[in-house]
Amino acid sequence: MKILYGVQGTGNGHIARARAMSHAFKAQNVDVDFLFSGRDKAGYFSMEDFGDYQTRRGLTFCTEKGKVNHLKTAMNTNPNHLWKEVSDIDLSGYDVVLNDFEPITAWAAKKQKVPTVGISHQNAFRYSVPKKGATWLDQTLIEHFAPTEFHLGLHWYHFQQPILPPIVHTSFGLETQKLHFILVYLPFEDLEEVSQLLQRFSNHEFICYHPSIKEAYQQEHLTFMPLSYDSFQQHLHACQGVIANGGFELPSEALTLGKKLLLKPLAGQFEQMSNVATLESLGLASSMNWMDPSSVRTWLDEQPAEKVIYPDVAAAIAEWVTQGDWKTITPLWSDLWEQVDFPHYALINE
Repeated sequence: MKILYGVQGTGNGHIARARAMSHAFKAQNVDVDFLFSGRDKAGYFSMEDFGDYQTRRGLTFCTEKGKVNHLKTAMNTNPNHLWKEVSDIDLSGYDVVLNDFEPITAWAAKKQKVPTVGISHQNAFRYSVPKKGATWLDQTLIEHFAPTEFHLGLHWYHFQQPILPPIVHTSFGLETQKLHFILVYLPFEDLEEVSQLLQRFSNHEFICYHPSIKEAYQQEHLTFMPLSYDSFQQHLHACQGVIANGGFELPSEALTLGKKLLLKPLAGQFEQMSNVATLESLGLASSMNWMDPSSVRTWLDEQPAEKVIYPDVAAAIAEWVTQGDWKTITPLWSDLWEQVDFPHYALINE
């Protein structure tokens, strides 16, 4: 079987998921090519797992100071170039296209009538799961931004829907510790605002990763780090807790490692607002809607978290994909959820 895997490159969570899937397919000796879109080629890092991967401009959202800038998003969108990228891809050598919310490969497969399987958190929003701030346009984007024939949605809880647990990729060879520092990853926030917020808490150490940082440096109790997969994983395993935006993959990794979470959703992005509200309603995270010192202070005093046990979803999906019966997902999702174990304090209904 020959697979093309299209991955949305705007967020590192999509890439982390694809990294887990690449390992799972390699274990089954399946040939997979990867294509990423939505980010300048120079902006990708730690991509060794993907071999000779391709990149395209694609389509992405512009953000400023923790909010989606809809005007800049529209101005930066070039429909003619987007359609040219779709038309230029030749899929004749592939048996199936896998897709993590990536529009170029999804539309190319639709145009060339190649089977497509969508594997993403966004697909979970096709079902009856908690949504906050979702508009008609949001739901339209979920369904048509990267259309696929078959859908696998990923979420932290099943909500009695045919969706799967998260694909979690962490470096489990590292020792899971709880040292006295907090890991901070708020890529959509202004770095100066992040720094001003953390400066208030001089009794705590923070290690902050941000796309604006090019070289590591320290300011008193704050350490600032450039983006790096390996060092980020080391700090994720060793930290006491995580302050992050409302993405999907990093909270999934933190839950698996037993790290407490404080999340700030990206304003104007319904997926992040829904994610944060969902984890808070499940009792698995705390939230703040702005860079709120009182929320940080309260969270810092909270007790440590316990691990959420999720199975090896990537391996199960890889096996399911290679079997080729993409219409049948009930045995897959029922078997995976039977292996999930939540902490005693989680607010779930089994």
